[in-house]
Amino acid sequence: MDPTVPSRPPAPPFRRPPATGPAPPGPVCPGDLPPVHDALVCVALPSFAVSPQHGQLTGQGLEGVYHSGRRVLSRSHLRVAGRDPVTVQGRLLSADRARFVAVVRTTAGPGPDPGVGVERVRCADGTERITFRSSVGRTLRLPVEIALGTDLADLGAVASGRPSAELRAAVHDSGLRWSAPDGGHATVTADPPPEDTLASAGLLRWELELRPGTARTIALDVRVIVPGATRPVGRTGGHSLLADARAEGDDPRVERFLRVGLDDLRALLVRDPAHPADLHPAAGVPWRCGPAPAEALWAARMALPLGTRLAVTTLRTVARTQLSGPGPGAGRIPGPLRDTGPHLPPSCTGTEATLAFPTVLAEARHWGLPEQDLAALLPAAERCLHWLRTAADDSGLLREPGPAGLQRAETQAHAHRAALLGADLLEACGRPGADYWRDWAHALRHCFQDAFWLDDPTGGRPAAARTPAGRPLPHLGGGAAHLLDTGLLGCGRFADGLLDKVQTEQLARLLGSPALDTGWGLRSLGAKEPAHNPFGHRSGAVRVHETAVAVAGLATAGYEREATSLLRGLLDAAEAFAYRLPEMFAGGQRTTDSAPVPHPAACRPSAVASAAGIHLLTTVAGIRPDVPAHTVALHPMRGAPLGALRLSGLCVAGEPFAVRVSRLGLGMVEEAAPGLQLGV
Repeated sequence: MDPTVPSRPPAPPFRRPPATGPAPPGPVCPGDLPPVHDALVCVALPSFAVSPQHGQLTGQGLEGVYHSGRRVLSRSHLRVAGRDPVTVQGRLLSADRARFVAVVRTTAGPGPDPGVGVERVRCADGTERITFRSSVGRTLRLPVEIALGTDLADLGAVASGRPSAELRAAVHDSGLRWSAPDGGHATVTADPPPEDTLASAGLLRWELELRPGTARTIALDVRVIVPGATRPVGRTGGHSLLADARAEGDDPRVERFLRVGLDDLRALLVRDPAHPADLHPAAGVPWRCGPAPAEALWAARMALPLGTRLAVTTLRTVARTQLSGPGPGAGRIPGPLRDTGPHLPPSCTGTEATLAFPTVLAEARHWGLPEQDLAALLPAAERCLHWLRTAADDSGLLREPGPAGLQRAETQAHAHRAALLGADLLEACGRPGADYWRDWAHALRHCFQDAFWLDDPTGGRPAAARTPAGRPLPHLGGGAAHLLDTGLLGCGRFADGLLDKVQTEQLARLLGSPALDTGWGLRSLGAKEPAHNPFGHRSGAVRVHETAVAVAGLATAGYEREATSLLRGLLDAAEAFAYRLPEMFAGGQRTTDSAPVPHPAACRPSAVASAAGIHLLTTVAGIRPDVPAHTVALHPMRGAPLGALRLSGLCVAGEPFAVRVSRLGLGMVEEAAPGLQLGV
């Protein structure tokens, strides 16, 4: 053996975690969630890998590789020549791959310079390639060992700090295998096969010969069987639903802003288990991989500039959950409750999803939804409108289900938009009811202005909600931005909102004020409101979705100064987060030497945050299609807040679409479907 590298030292004593038996199942308390803000998370659902910056999986916290909600690998600890390599860099290469660069100093060379480089590339499914490169001037014989382990625990148990005991491994092929009592099992095989395998400690060992300037690679392949697991989407599935859009311009950041968001959105796509051809976006990783119809619909809506296929498959998936039969709930889409901060009880995301359904379908039609898909989905949209008719009170206001019975401003905005876009949809499809819903929306608008607008010496504000007794709850938050999200109609027009012109101007002023605009994005609760908490996910943190909604609503209403401030702030935040925006981050006020502060438990990536880049850049370009009328209108932001901008690879009417905006805020279509004319 060459004396330049120490011979393999005796293996340190391995202490298996105490065999305490499986942890009792229980709900995950939000306060118990382990921090993930500094982890590198590779995603290709239903698999994802949570790695620390150094790349060694130790089984601590949430570390590990997960598939369909089970941790299939909790430990993957590499040692070279008896020591841990020194990690000098860890970063994401793409949504589903992370790269860790480490070094090992040998006794062959003088001084502190390391002679061996180690590169680990880990994929979302746990597959890993470990490459060793020698810069030493003589041949090395390098002892390498990898300690592997898993508990095959449910994500909920891991998150709550009650995972099962680590399972005992068995030798399997050129690696190890672990089996769970429920029939699930995981295997790790290595290429080249290890020279020594110690199953009791989960150890694989090699002695690699490295000649000067050469490299050797060990590949680890992870295979898993989890009862009830869904089939991965794969790269082709995501690309078939979302066009390969590209952005370029004076601000060089727009390219990565769009590319990373699109990559993450594809990585979050999951199959409907009963209908595997239908994909929809999960809300976020790691905590929200289950059904979340409201977030799935909002993400699909923001991604409409990339084609209508994702909207179709998401709408089909959500429609299959719609309640049927007689009764007051008929037509409603079920959804989980969502915490709404310190002033309001949890809200029902099912109500939000029910009202979003006709909106997404109506807007998808304007982007070029095929007639056969529209006809198939229209009955579900009509059932959503039927539910709205039965659920609203005599004044048209909609109460939240449950004992509190609050009337939320956001919910009224969703209902008003659903009514107007639903009327547009019904009329276009030759169905009855369009006039009824326009009249209903008109009455709701007047009722809302009387019941929710609170006048004061500063110009007034919308109430966040009203109690059943009619008492307004006046706190101001980012949710008010939904009042400006009125929805796209035909001929490039946006629907009227709930507020009149004076009230809209006042709301724009409030959204642009330091109380709500942090300089990085929009606070979920104003800084001057009682119980404000910059880390509260509905009580002061910046929520990316609400910020994107505010930018689009403000720009559409003509308040470009406020829209530009939020847009530039969010783009600056995206750069600080390496363009993978979390669903939320701390709402501290921006200063000259500050940076956005992550929330320790935020989902990252998140579907609505990933789709926000698409929504924001197409807002800057002002693309307003009406494919049934064979027109597309351009209304770019006049101030050109990002300078010259070009978007290509979009999809309108099922064909490639490209647009350019000049530094003067003038738009020009460069590529479009045959027969598509420029509208006004």
